[in-house]
Amino acid sequence: MIRRKKEVDKEKLEDYAYVLDFLPYGHPDDKRPIHKREPLAQVVGEKYFTLLEVSIKKGQQPLVMDRLYIGKGERDVVNKIKRRLRYDQLTPAAKSELPYVLEHIVKQQEERFVEFFNKAESITTRLHQLELLPGIGKKTMWAIIEERKKEPFKSFEDIARRVKGLQHPEKYIVNRIIYELQNPNTKYKLFTL
Repeated sequence: MIRRKKEVDKEKLEDYAYVLDFLPYGHPDDKRPIHKREPLAQVVGEKYFTLLEVSIKKGQQPLVMDRLYIGKGERDVVNKIKRRLRYDQLTPAAKSELPYVLEHIVKQQEERFVEFFNKAESITTRLHQLELLPGIGKKTMWAIIEERKKEPFKSFEDIARRVKGLQHPEKYIVNRIIYELQNPNTKYKLFTL
């Protein structure tokens, strides 16, 4: 589940990504004339949450939250993947949309993230994976562990109902993903590469 930065497999590529921002005339700081610029989109991958910049085929105008195929083979909207982005390279609009898009992705993959709550384990004798979620301390961590011993969690709603003080479990996941994107050199990564 947890990956140290040196253990990352470089072949883990995204097949789908969600649009964070569409730039129909490319970057505003591009010095080329507008007619020579290509439309771009800043996107976040749905599996590893990779931030990417992609060129968009002529005539296409993707909207924020649109799910685009970016894998190998024929693509309908994306022309090519231009580059991988760091969080600080996102446009202000992309940064503001990121939490909402991530929450949508997390809810779409609810089973995957509920499984994290069911299977999270100790990293060291003093640190547990659950404690890496911003806002979860020792007390909440132990409440989660005690509840999952009784019966595995079935949904975010089930977690919220059974663990006092954990009203929106998906938001804890989103906050951790954002933290990992903002701090790519963090020692422990739960959800990003």
